Amino acid sequence: MDLADVDFADLDFAAYDALSFDCYGTLIDWESGIAAVLAPWAREVGLTLSDEELLLAYAGNEAEAELDTPGLLYSGILADAFRRTGDTLGAAVSDEWAERLGTSVPDWPAFPDSHDALASLAENYQLIILSNVHREGFAGSNARLGVTFDRIITAEDVGAYKPSAPHFEALGATLVELGVPPRRLLHVAQSLFHDHVPAERHGLDSAWINRRHDRPGWGATPEPTGAVAYRVEFPSMAAFAEAARQSR
Repeated sequence: MDLADVDFADLDFAAYDALSFDCYGTLIDWESGIAAVLAPWAREVGLTLSDEELLLAYAGNEAEAELDTPGLLYSGILADAFRRTGDTLGAAVSDEWAERLGTSVPDWPAFPDSHDALASLAENYQLIILSNVHREGFAGSNARLGVTFDRIITAEDVGAYKPSAPHFEALGATLVELGVPPRRLLHVAQSLFHDHVPAERHGLDSAWINRRHDRPGWGATPEPTGAVAYRVEFPSMAAFAEAARQSR
């Protein structure tokens, strides 16, 4: 998408001092990472399903696992969600396969534009991670991103998973520590379900990084429920960072 086609005139990037980011789906290509495990498992058990079909089957099961066991580390959530997905598809998931997905987060690739976009944005904004992951998993991902964040808030820290409130409550406390009023924060994320619905509920401005703009369906993310709102939409982090640079 050419920036000439993007209407961000109503978004004053200079009005923000901090940006909070979802990580998986926004900065890290979690769909490729998950499919890299689900696809060979499916072939082994005789399922003839595309990556998109596997991700669709997986999406709701991860959300349910997070709701049922909010204190479980994300590695355990991944393993549990995989087993549930196997049940959904009528094919058992062995402990070995479940562990393979559970430990795969550090292997998930960063989107090619994530590092450069974040490095550019760090020149003018404080950067915060707000993610459904455990600390160890994010450390592996951050090695791929190659950026120092001002604050990192994970599911392990808050004992819950988005779209539940604890992440956003912790974000509010973090903003107080940083001396940033909530109105001076822009939340940046791909998932409408995990991020934009609760951001709206907590009165935060948000920007949608629509990584699936050229593909139908919701992929590994459940369809959103509740009021969805965001200030602006971009197809990539590169486009978002360039718009921020041009507007300041």
